[in-house]
Amino acid sequence: MSYVVLARKWRPMSFDDLIGQEHVSRTLGNAIQSGRVAHAFLFTGVRGVGKTTSARILAKALNCMGTADEPHTGPTVKPCLQCAACREIAAGTDVDVREIDGASYNGVDEVRKLQDSLPYRPARDRFKIFIVDEVHMLSQSAWNAFLKTLEEPPPHVKFIFATTEVQKVPVTILSRVQRFDFKLIPTKLIGQRLAHVLSSEGIKSDDRALAIIAREAAGSMRDAMSLLDQVIAWNDQALDGDSVSRVLGVASRQVLHDMAAALVAGDASRCLSIVADLANQGYDIATVSRDVLAVLRDLVVSKVCSTPGDLLDLADEERADVAALAERTSADDLVRLHQGFSAGFDDVVRSGQVRAALEMLLVRLSRRPALIPIDELVSRLAALEKRLTGAGNGPRGPAPPPTGRPGPRPDPRQGGSGGGGPGAPRQQSREAGPSSAPAHAAVSEAASEPPGPDPRPATPPVSVAHISVAPVAPPVSVPAPVSVAPVSVAPVSVAPIAAPVSVAPPTNGAVAKLNGMPAPLNGAAHAVSAPVNGNAALDTFRHIIVEVRNTRPDLAACLNHAEVVEATGQRLALAFESGTIFERSASTPEALSVIRAAARAVLGAEPPIVFETRAVNALKGTISAAESQERNERKQQALARAKQHPKIAEASRILGARLKEIRLPEE
Repeated sequence: MSYVVLARKWRPMSFDDLIGQEHVSRTLGNAIQSGRVAHAFLFTGVRGVGKTTSARILAKALNCMGTADEPHTGPTVKPCLQCAACREIAAGTDVDVREIDGASYNGVDEVRKLQDSLPYRPARDRFKIFIVDEVHMLSQSAWNAFLKTLEEPPPHVKFIFATTEVQKVPVTILSRVQRFDFKLIPTKLIGQRLAHVLSSEGIKSDDRALAIIAREAAGSMRDAMSLLDQVIAWNDQALDGDSVSRVLGVASRQVLHDMAAALVAGDASRCLSIVADLANQGYDIATVSRDVLAVLRDLVVSKVCSTPGDLLDLADEERADVAALAERTSADDLVRLHQGFSAGFDDVVRSGQVRAALEMLLVRLSRRPALIPIDELVSRLAALEKRLTGAGNGPRGPAPPPTGRPGPRPDPRQGGSGGGGPGAPRQQSREAGPSSAPAHAAVSEAASEPPGPDPRPATPPVSVAHISVAPVAPPVSVPAPVSVAPVSVAPVSVAPIAAPVSVAPPTNGAVAKLNGMPAPLNGAAHAVSAPVNGNAALDTFRHIIVEVRNTRPDLAACLNHAEVVEATGQRLALAFESGTIFERSASTPEALSVIRAAARAVLGAEPPIVFETRAVNALKGTISAAESQERNERKQQALARAKQHPKIAEASRILGARLKEIRLPEE
């Protein structure tokens, strides 16, 4: 007697033996018990999940006659498997149950021949049943010939269709049948079924061997049985994980776990060693890549789900290993690993050098930089904005030079740190113009007075320590060696342009006139400076932005990109580019409340706020553009002063160099 493969030998014979398709077996069983059996069924799903097997079981349940002790007068949920009908249906020899291959029986003539036999009663069984496998292969003409028959067949005829490509079945057919979608069988259930088969066959096995076979079956019980036949041929006495992985050419779960652990730890050397071992043992590198991607997916699921349940189709031991590895890093890092490997997976399988492609992919992922949390980035941006805007040192005022960067030298002609000496009258210093007082005098005056908001940034000093020189002429050869002692040149600072003159706030409840509107100062230090380029509205809006920045720095940054149309106590009109995020951020109710409060503090009134829109690149007179222009002007002036500095001129003359770059302290 010839050998029968395990897939046929252990094919389920009843609904109780059907693994992983409980929704199908329960529905069909209830329909049989209630006598509500349809005339046509459509079983869909991937290969090897039990479609044709379920069709045979249904045919047995409908035609089972029972035994002599327990005869069945009608359909039954549990066929006896002993009567002539049950045995012949299992063997495929029942004359009343025909199994048709849709791939070869796909023409309209074959359908017409089938229809000619429908009016005749079954020879022995209760129903004449037609099981059509791969029904999607039928031609359009054959489907059209089936329409009327499927809608109103004779009462003794049942149709059972099976297909793996349900999308090719016409909608007119789908509306005439009951559709059952067969699911992929979970790996755990496949492993249990394999253990039962091996136990019945008298073959020993370990859990690792069964897990590898079940994983490679990918949800198909027939594939699992075929693979089991293959590994039994290697050793029909006992099966272990190493031998199974060697026969099937797939990496064991432990090897895949080790590679994933090396990726998480960033150990590129370990990843390359694992790939080399797998390649030397003859494993398929593309298959290994696919399995690594699956392991990375399991790590993400285990990390983000406290109770993954059926989301992790793994054995209990493998599930514990995955959970332990996932705890070593964050969910964001695991997602980044999976996305990176998924993006490079296609390149690996399509590459002519699969091993090299996988190795470079693993090295690139192992050398990934550390992730920075979003809240930390936001904090850094806030700190950067504070430095740029001079928060805590007066709006747009000069920030103290960083450590290691020399600031401007104190003028030896001035005494102490005050401007004009300790005995100089303060009123005289305030009335002096920019050309009649040194720059550091203004700084000293600001230190002695309460700090007031000066909307225009002062020009920072220039440090010669950050000037790069490049040789422009070849070195001159000297006839005799000359020993030159090293010369230490102290950094030279160029005096900045004098800051705009600030007007001290009046005291005792006085009011400052701003754009013709009285602005009560409430005792706060509100400095009012002269309009910039004669634009009083822009200067007023600078003060409003200063107030906004105290509570909402992000909103102040948005307002910097607005064109000031009008800024008075009667109306505050701003223009934004149409559709930008700045307009949306400034028009929220919370933002409008902050802007009104700032306008009230500066103007002494709460004007209505109006937003206008402009075309792209049509804005004029924004705070951002004005500040950018001022920075460029300060840099050009600092560059001009540096070129005229005697130290730089002497260095250029002696070294034959040119001035290459100047960096202001704020940069």
